[in-house]
Amino acid sequence: MIYSPEDYLMLSGIQHFCFCKRQWGLIHIEQQWSDNLLTVEGDILHKNVHDIGFDEKRGDKIVVRGMAINSAELGVSGVCDVVEFMRSEDGVSIFGREGKYKVIPVEYKRGKPKENDADRLQLAAQAMCLEEMLCCKIEKGFLYYGEIRRREEIVFDDEIRQKTVSMIKEMHGYFERGYTPKTKRTKSCNACSLKDICLPGLQKNISAGKYIRERLDETE
Repeated sequence: MIYSPEDYLMLSGIQHFCFCKRQWGLIHIEQQWSDNLLTVEGDILHKNVHDIGFDEKRGDKIVVRGMAINSAELGVSGVCDVVEFMRSEDGVSIFGREGKYKVIPVEYKRGKPKENDADRLQLAAQAMCLEEMLCCKIEKGFLYYGEIRRREEIVFDDEIRQKTVSMIKEMHGYFERGYTPKTKRTKSCNACSLKDICLPGLQKNISAGKYIRERLDETE
């Protein structure tokens, strides 16, 4: 299926969808948003990385920041924190540059590696967008974590590509229906910037006493 630009989803929504499908629906379908400390720190990190239109030459490497990307096949669009073009004989030609280059996306994150696949799937989606735009094959990319101050190499194998495609298809399905998924309250809700809007624990008619007991159980 080929999507029209007006049907593109925000690639960054993969992060929200992995964390909580309901959070993603509230943000991307219902257009609700609220900042907390974690989201503000993340915004600051990305603002420090992005300088749209700026590129830097370092020997055989060209570093491009804030590069806009999209994919008609996936139906997503977004911005890469950094794309590194490494000069290589088996790379691709870049407009306005001599030689050929391998393409390597680099995504910056404020914390440390996550237990879920959110960061890896977001980076894989970026790579697949770049492949479609530049007619190339991207084998790997990197995630840079601010807390540990180092890169983690991510290989774009068949498994991660299939997971990425499957998740984005699911996102499109919800979006086309205008349906915000429901969820059960977990400990992760405490770190969610939308907890005061969502309040999944109050979606059912329960007594105040039971609600308090459930919240106390979560903290044990």
